[in-house]
Amino acid sequence: MNYAVDSYYGDTAASAPVSARVGFIRRTYAHLAVAVLAFVGVSAALIGSGLADQILRDVFMANRLAWLGTMIVFMVGTTAAQYMAQSRSSVGMQYAGLTLYVLLYSLLFVPILTIASNPAYGVGNANLPIQAGIVTLMVFGGLTAAVFISGKDFSFMGPVLMIGSFLALGVIIAAMIGGFSLGLVFCSLMVALFAGYVIYDTSNIIHRYRTDEHVAASMALFGSFAMLFYYILMLFMSGGRSND
Repeated sequence: MNYAVDSYYGDTAASAPVSARVGFIRRTYAHLAVAVLAFVGVSAALIGSGLADQILRDVFMANRLAWLGTMIVFMVGTTAAQYMAQSRSSVGMQYAGLTLYVLLYSLLFVPILTIASNPAYGVGNANLPIQAGIVTLMVFGGLTAAVFISGKDFSFMGPVLMIGSFLALGVIIAAMIGGFSLGLVFCSLMVALFAGYVIYDTSNIIHRYRTDEHVAASMALFGSFAMLFYYILMLFMSGGRSND
């Protein structure tokens, strides 16, 4: 795949000619699609092999603080992956960062996907992740289309989203330590938060990213898409509990 698109390579997408801007957007969403497919493949392989269920029972259910340790590893690892994916790095380093990012999300999500897809845990069924994935795709597609059609710059949402993220992280850590359930209201708020991130990241693709930052741009979109899926899945699971 040739990334030397044209002489405007490196300009912001907003200031680049139409051909360069379209090429950047296509590369970004192509990389996003590959990242999502890789995430699905790794998760399915772990669950299908039985390894995910073993990890869930022997690690996460045996030690409540394992969730906290996993969260710390995830945060440190994703920060390193984002640094690796910066466009000033070599192409190989950028793809290594994206690969690490997808693997970390796969490992973080495997416990919840195992619980959601296995009726033995009492809160899900094999179709639940697929249903949540379809809803996520619909929400993501609708938000993406709305941002592109409006053409507005939503970068002003950045500080609000950051504050919301820190508040949510505090609640999540407290729940991990205290052992209490986060509930429907929290999950609904998190869906709204990451829907906001989809809007914010999509706007940045149109207005802020340079045309050589497709790997970093796809990484940002993948993170928002994945977390949106996570909390939509949590809502589905919470609904299943309430109906029992």
